[in-house]
Amino acid sequence: MNDIRRTILWVIFGFSMVLLWDQWQIHNGKQATFFPNPAQKAAPAPAASVSSAGIPAAVTQAPAVDVSAAAAAPAVASERFEVSTDVLKLTFDTQGGALVRSEFLQYLDSNDKSRNFVLLDDTKDRYYQAQTGLIGGTSPDSFPTHKSVMAFSGDKSLKDGQDELKLVFTSQDTGGLQLVKTYTIRRGAYDIAVKHEVINKGAAALSPQLYLQLVRDGNKPAGESSFYSTFTGPAVYTDAKKYQKVEFSDIKKGKADFEKESTHGYVAMVQHYFASAWILPADMKRTFSLDAKDVGSTVADCCYRATMITPLESLEPGKTKAIDAKLFVGPQEEKKLEALAPGMELVKDYGWLAILAKPLYWLLDKLHGFIQNWGWSIVALVLLLKIAFYWLNAKAYASMAKMKAVNPRIMEMRERLKDNPQQMQQEMMRIYREEKVNPMGGCFPIMVQIPVFIALYWVLLSSVEMRNAPWILWIKDLSSPDPFFILPVVMTLTTLLQTALNPAPPDPLQAKMMWFMPLAFSVMFFFFPSGLVLYWITNNILSIAQQWIINTRMGVPPQFNLPKFK
Repeated sequence: MNDIRRTILWVIFGFSMVLLWDQWQIHNGKQATFFPNPAQKAAPAPAASVSSAGIPAAVTQAPAVDVSAAAAAPAVASERFEVSTDVLKLTFDTQGGALVRSEFLQYLDSNDKSRNFVLLDDTKDRYYQAQTGLIGGTSPDSFPTHKSVMAFSGDKSLKDGQDELKLVFTSQDTGGLQLVKTYTIRRGAYDIAVKHEVINKGAAALSPQLYLQLVRDGNKPAGESSFYSTFTGPAVYTDAKKYQKVEFSDIKKGKADFEKESTHGYVAMVQHYFASAWILPADMKRTFSLDAKDVGSTVADCCYRATMITPLESLEPGKTKAIDAKLFVGPQEEKKLEALAPGMELVKDYGWLAILAKPLYWLLDKLHGFIQNWGWSIVALVLLLKIAFYWLNAKAYASMAKMKAVNPRIMEMRERLKDNPQQMQQEMMRIYREEKVNPMGGCFPIMVQIPVFIALYWVLLSSVEMRNAPWILWIKDLSSPDPFFILPVVMTLTTLLQTALNPAPPDPLQAKMMWFMPLAFSVMFFFFPSGLVLYWITNNILSIAQQWIINTRMGVPPQFNLPKFK
């Protein structure tokens, strides 16, 4: 009975991990890994327009919701140029004053360490831009839009001693309105202040609307692992419904579910480690829309837009209205995101265990402040967690040690009464009562800790600080798999050692199950980031040490029970 229950616990634990993994894949927009549903055929989409669901009727014909028009050639030739700061190299287009490329000077590309990481881009393989303009006229091109060619003035690089850089894009008078767009880029910052000044040059009052949108293809980031899933797609944040991420597939099918109107919030495009977002000041009315359009790009899956629209008050002739916005294009550094706007830190998605993950990240960050090495900070954090859960683990291991101590009696009794199952069961319960052993006593203390360690797993998977962060010797990037597979091998060995320290079940089938589950899960860690494998190894080693000490104190010397599959 002892061995059967232990095997059942192993099977339940293993199956729970499988289900958790499977649901996590579904939660992040991938097909289920272990229990896939039959493929659903997506509704066919028109060539130029996939969906315009949720867009206010007043603006459905405007350029902000007709990205396909962006492919049309402007009447006046536009040009592109680079602007550099200490952390960014940005490419702007005088067509609409759009930001069409962003290169991060302090982050290397994970696939090619000789290059810097690029988020926004416009190539044959990638389409990702930040655009703004005005709508609300009698025709799509009544007012200046992201298609309008603008005149540029300002500096193109941040000089020594200079703390900020200003770029000014000025449109022609279109439909009686002139749009002056001023980007203010600060030293060391990834958020850009974008001021839109709307000037009525006509003879009548006008009521335009300002749109701010992020347009990108629907492809996953290059080099994404197939062994773990992260979210890529648009997100909307409002006070009422908080953080709402939307799958590209739901947008294409017209099933996107998000709050359409608010007076607070932002619209974003999110991917692993990095994000872009348009942010408006609080208490301004805004409308959100997510849709898909063909912009004439060569990118296979193009394009999806996350748009935020805010109305301007009626603008009298000769008057000017200014709207301040922020454009964030950068890494998901949690502390900086928190300071940027309410709810902005949620683009770093911890999933359903965020309530545990956030304090764990806080503690990890504090440890790094002292240690100055993310690898050793991970080791220190796991050590602190093991100390915090010491008494829970002690109870679990003590219960296991008691069961191990009575196991010879159980084995002898099973052999003696193997032909009388009912009497065997009664005798086993009598032994448990006499020895004051609870067969399930080792289960609950361990189950309590599982959510904490899963939350820590997501912290390490989501934290951009792990990118290109070295640990020791051959580990140069904690966000990449071990190039020599040393850590995964050590992790597998420690897992098998934990299994060997438990009594071997007499049934060969049970013994195989006891050894198969750790091996099966260890395979995945050969493809996981080094930081995650390091965390798991540390947890295994500390668990083995504690189990060894407790068994020895209770007079149950540790024994290695190797499998017998005969």
